[in-house]
Amino acid sequence: MTSPTSRRTVLGALLAGGALAAAPGLPRGEHRPGRPPHPAKHGARRTGTLFLGTYTSTSPGGTGIGVASYDPADGTITARTVVTGVENPSYLALHPTRSTLYAVDEQGDGGVTAVALAGDGTFRVLGTRPTGGAGPCHLSVHPGGRWLLSANYTAGSVAVHPLAADGSVGERTDLVAHSAPAPGPGQDGPHAHQIVTAPDGAHILAVDLGNDTVYTYRLDQDRGTLEQLSYAALRPGAGPRHLTFHPGGRYAYLACELDNTVVVCGYDPATGVLTPGTPQSSGTGEGTSYPAQLLVTGDGRFAYLANRGHNSLARYAVEDGGAALRLLDTVPVGGDFPRHTAFSPDGRFLFAANQRSGTVTAFRVDGGTGALTPAGTPFAAPAAVCVLPL
Repeated sequence: MTSPTSRRTVLGALLAGGALAAAPGLPRGEHRPGRPPHPAKHGARRTGTLFLGTYTSTSPGGTGIGVASYDPADGTITARTVVTGVENPSYLALHPTRSTLYAVDEQGDGGVTAVALAGDGTFRVLGTRPTGGAGPCHLSVHPGGRWLLSANYTAGSVAVHPLAADGSVGERTDLVAHSAPAPGPGQDGPHAHQIVTAPDGAHILAVDLGNDTVYTYRLDQDRGTLEQLSYAALRPGAGPRHLTFHPGGRYAYLACELDNTVVVCGYDPATGVLTPGTPQSSGTGEGTSYPAQLLVTGDGRFAYLANRGHNSLARYAVEDGGAALRLLDTVPVGGDFPRHTAFSPDGRFLFAANQRSGTVTAFRVDGGTGALTPAGTPFAAPAAVCVLPL
């Protein structure tokens, strides 16, 4: 849910009106001309790449998966190209080999799409498979690289697809609906919002905003099926949205968008059991600020929470080996409605995709204090809702 302009409202209107409008641009599988970064010359800086997830059905909206470059010295972002032929690619994930990009097709007949990333900077859409549910909003690749996991928000279900050697997506091998416990206050049913593999590699966790629950599954890596092992219930009306693990693997942090809180959870790698702690402040004061997501630094010392209504990033000190978060400060995000954030691979920059302002903002991360300093200028990216730096 992305209230006040909620995912449910947008998808409901689209479903009522029939098929989504096709993304304008070139035929499916082609991409707009763009200059890939040249190989680094002696003394030259090698640029990084940003993939941008967008909504193609909104106005203003994107036209596909955006591709941009960023300067690893100052964070300046420069447009490169757009991969067209993918409708509402609102969330992106990379294969462990870095050879294939995956996107959800967040629409009534939900799907997942694979895009091959060639070494010369070109892209090729490999195809789309249905997820078996409406409104997929999140996906991730199992660390082994053989399975793609996705969460159908509107349908309240999670799906598994096999991945071929060339990165393409095979026919779905499992679809699990979240039928219990009952939906939370004001909810019309379950709304799966995220599905990730725990650091131990043995358990899959699915966060459901609609019934205030995080499910733990075991993935059968031969058959591609999910077996539910347990679930953790949050307080009614919490609206858990996004789970982030501490690098130590014994704790995880939940952003709860409806009650404006962060929850530190204990995690048992042996069983996959998640144990939520006491909710604490999102750093935005009174009212609901629709917390979106947490990031944790690679050294496990700091965490950052994107607050959409407050248009800020809250900085926390991670204490007691990951068992506690202490709020340090908040900084303006420099845009409107920060839907998704991500670190550059070296951890020196934090990027924020700001949905309503249609911008991506960058921050330099101080390795010693965790302080955030704006870098460069906001980059125009209509309906930007996901940012994936390479």
